[in-house]
Amino acid sequence: MSAVLLPILPPLIAALAVLILRRGSAALALAGATLSLAGGVRLLAGALDGQAETLLLPGLPDMPLRLVAGPMTALLSVAVATVGTFVLVYAIGYMKRESGQARFYAVMSLFLAAMQALVLAGDWVLLLAAWELIGLCSYLLIGFWFQRPEAANAASPAFLYTRSADLGLYVAIFILIGSSGTSEIAASLEAGGSASTAAGLLLLLAAMGKSAQVPLQDWLMRAMAGPTPVSALLHSATLVAAGAILLIRSATLLSPEALFAIGLVGGVTTVAAGVIALAERDLKRLLAASTASQYGLMLIAVGAGVPMAALLHFLAHAAIKSTLFLAAGDFQHAREGTAFDQLKGVGRARPWAFAGFALAALALAGIPPLSGFFSKDVVIAAALSGQGAAWLGPLALAGTLLTGAYMARALRVLWQGSGDSRPVEGTGWMRAGIWGLAIPAAGLGLAFGPLETILDLPAPETAGTVAIVLGLVAALVGLALGWLVPVQRLLGPAHQWAESGLEVAGGLTAWIGRPAMAIARGCDRLEDHLYAAALGIGRAALTIARGGERLEQRLYLAVLGVGRANLAVGRWVRGGDERGIDGLIFALVSGVRDLGARARTLQSGLIHHSLAISAVATAVLLAILFSASLSV
Repeated sequence: MSAVLLPILPPLIAALAVLILRRGSAALALAGATLSLAGGVRLLAGALDGQAETLLLPGLPDMPLRLVAGPMTALLSVAVATVGTFVLVYAIGYMKRESGQARFYAVMSLFLAAMQALVLAGDWVLLLAAWELIGLCSYLLIGFWFQRPEAANAASPAFLYTRSADLGLYVAIFILIGSSGTSEIAASLEAGGSASTAAGLLLLLAAMGKSAQVPLQDWLMRAMAGPTPVSALLHSATLVAAGAILLIRSATLLSPEALFAIGLVGGVTTVAAGVIALAERDLKRLLAASTASQYGLMLIAVGAGVPMAALLHFLAHAAIKSTLFLAAGDFQHAREGTAFDQLKGVGRARPWAFAGFALAALALAGIPPLSGFFSKDVVIAAALSGQGAAWLGPLALAGTLLTGAYMARALRVLWQGSGDSRPVEGTGWMRAGIWGLAIPAAGLGLAFGPLETILDLPAPETAGTVAIVLGLVAALVGLALGWLVPVQRLLGPAHQWAESGLEVAGGLTAWIGRPAMAIARGCDRLEDHLYAAALGIGRAALTIARGGERLEQRLYLAVLGVGRANLAVGRWVRGGDERGIDGLIFALVSGVRDLGARARTLQSGLIHHSLAISAVATAVLLAILFSASLSV
């Protein structure tokens, strides 16, 4: 078996085993994720030694499916598996009291397998299949508590907005395959001219949906209705990450026009989502808005022409954001909610979870020597030195300042206030999951130097003193403002607008969501009417068929009666023929034969017999003649 299958098959097999066995779900899912991590590490070790793995599988004619494990894809595989493993460790404690665990762990395992297939896909067809599968899994996981109205209301917009934007990926793939004649990703990225620009813009549209970029960011905040392990996995290394990964892997294709659009979308999103996060009153929704803002920074790096910077920030963000969400889930169990009013002072009662949260928060803000400091430095350096530096640089610095502000606000709420809380079941598992990710969130930056030398991507320029100083100042100023200044004063007149998610005229919910749902309901009613009409036609046809069946039965009986009468006549005719005509003929024949037999006795051959017969015959003849003459 090819080693490139090792990260994909274990979680896939675990998902099937959970659905079949319906017991030991947590252990099976964790085993699948752990084996997936081991397979990813093996792939990465081989890729670093120059042993890239490629597996061809049957696909479309002349377009086989490909799995490719180069340095970048193997590294992404390890990142996905690492986050998935520790999230499942955490989930054992978090989901201890919940029902439907077999369904939860089966879909989580399938989610992990689909994301591994996406990052290792070497052709567009397989990537598209994995892209669709992670969308389905996210819908099922966001709506896991489907009996709750808020979960159903969160899953539908997530599915609607991301699926609408997915149209961009479909059309981009058609363009790339049509222009290059192959579905292989590496070969198709060599397309140039108008095809490159069109495909790049369409890929941006797909990434905007998955990575919650403006104006498609609203669904991500609503997705917090799902279990916290789902939020941690979805925001850090799976669904939301897919958009950024798509653009990073397609970087060589992107034309200057596409790069400009990508940088613009990322810059607007990092500021807008940062403002929304600052105004939030719920911890998980704040972290969700923060996710959109951080992926905006990654798009800035891609737009600046330095995808390596985006990749490094993705790796740091995956560890950081999953740690933050897992700690938020611990606080949620301690206070039965994630609203700031419920969480005041919970950090004092849950010091281990708060320590992990604070470490990740400072890393996200960009405080040295934590991983976020190194990743944001390369993003800021790329923004200041790449194309569009005049506007990408300020936007990146503004996003960094806002990151410090909203994380400081969250830390203040969690620390200041009463420290009492209720006991939390499964604390040991949850603590292991939090700290399993908090450690790489703190120290991953030390590995960025070696990673830059082994990855096959345009490397960023070394972050100069200006970029380092500006980034650190922005982070420290943001932390100070978020801790010391109330958010109402900080945002001023824009505070209420930010609380509404910066909606314009009702936002996409009013412009797209409600009309789309109204159309869907109309189609549903039309389908009901068509079904009723078809049912009526079917019933009428059945009635006609039954009437025809009865008529057919009557005709059959009539034909059967006529046949029986004909048979009786035939039998009578046959009897008359046999007993009448045949009998008469047979009697005549028999008489003639008897007469002949008697006549033969007269032919004895004796002369005196013949003379006697002649004499008798002559006498008879003379008698007849004499009697005739007398009558005259």
